Amino acid sequence: MSGGPAGAAPSYRVWALPGMPEVREGDDLAKLIAATEPGLVDGDVLLVTSKIVSKAEGRIVEATDREAAIDAETVRVVARRGTLRIVENRQGLVMAAAGVDASNTPAGTVLLLPEDPDASARLIRDGLRDALGVEVGVLVTDTFGRPWRNGLTDVAIGAAGVRVLDDLRGGTDGYGNPLSATVVATADELASAGDLVKGKASGLPVAVVRGLPHVVADASGDEGARAMVRVAADDMFRLGTSEAVREALNLRRTVREFTDEPVDPGAVRRAVAAAVTAPAPHHTTPWRFVLLESEQSRHRLLDAMRDAWIADLRRDGRSEESVAKRVRRGDVLRNAPYLAVPCLVMDGSHHYGDERRDTAEREMFVVAAGAGVQNFLVALAGERLGSAWVSSTMFCRSVVREVLDLPESWDPLGAVAVGHPKGTPPPRPARDAGAFIAVR
Repeated sequence: MSGGPAGAAPSYRVWALPGMPEVREGDDLAKLIAATEPGLVDGDVLLVTSKIVSKAEGRIVEATDREAAIDAETVRVVARRGTLRIVENRQGLVMAAAGVDASNTPAGTVLLLPEDPDASARLIRDGLRDALGVEVGVLVTDTFGRPWRNGLTDVAIGAAGVRVLDDLRGGTDGYGNPLSATVVATADELASAGDLVKGKASGLPVAVVRGLPHVVADASGDEGARAMVRVAADDMFRLGTSEAVREALNLRRTVREFTDEPVDPGAVRRAVAAAVTAPAPHHTTPWRFVLLESEQSRHRLLDAMRDAWIADLRRDGRSEESVAKRVRRGDVLRNAPYLAVPCLVMDGSHHYGDERRDTAEREMFVVAAGAGVQNFLVALAGERLGSAWVSSTMFCRSVVREVLDLPESWDPLGAVAVGHPKGTPPPRPARDAGAFIAVR
């Protein structure tokens, strides 16, 4: 990182570029920058505030309703609290209000982000090469808030001729320890350095960094700022709280086909921990979960249940073809790599000696147990595990208790097949919530 003589301590300079005029739609930013006689040299990095890029590109729109403008730029709502929205916008950036800005723009209008910030950066870089004959890197920057941190900082949303990420994985630190996860966001570090001299209200929208020529890339290393956007599959914090709940509920589908990939027992235990937060009467804990983690235990239970089911069906006078057809319905349990048997216990329930009240008491506990099972299924979906809640153990409870060596007071409430889904379930049919509501 040295811009000085050999052996000097690493250093760089950053300064705001004076003399930039008010930018209007249709302006050529490269020519405006060149006209300030910036004294650029090869290896400099130019930091350009996105607002002037948006103005030059005509991204000012009439908008008496800023919320409507945010809606139009939003691809996905990540989190919402009151009127504040964190969203993914059309550029793939996750930020407040989709980057729609009502500051530094005439009343009754809003400023949208550049349509393609990487293309905007390339246009400025190419224009400066033509005008000044220099090879520089260009970053288009914008102001972001950050999860878990107070305050705002500038980040790069567009890049040309800059190595935006410095992948140090495979190297070693000063003690010889291997670096296995270190990828430095060089472009964001440059952007925030430029913000220190540009300021938010000083009318200095362009800054220059000199002394870091190694971050300037040739065409082969020009990946653009888009490379800094984490893809959904790698994003552990993709959703806000309420959105995560809704997404988990949507992911909670009945899955009947699973891959051979083993199930992490820790994930199932975390789902149980969510299950036992369900409401229950009299401050009781009416849930128990029997986890069948070995293939032997699963087969022992399912074989005994199958035999009991076949005997019941034959007693009902079913044909052998009908018996075989119904038994095949249990294949979802047999093909799953993991089973859980939720059970109801009535510990702490009240006995009134009155059939009506005792029946209601049991129903309260059954409802609480069902709430626990729903929590369990939703939490499994949050762990990206598929599940199917099958009622079969409820038809042979004594068999289940005997095979699993359960107390007589444990009442099996079906079995939950758990595993990694094979394929993606089809879209869930839409349901109108109003059809299930009665208002009085």
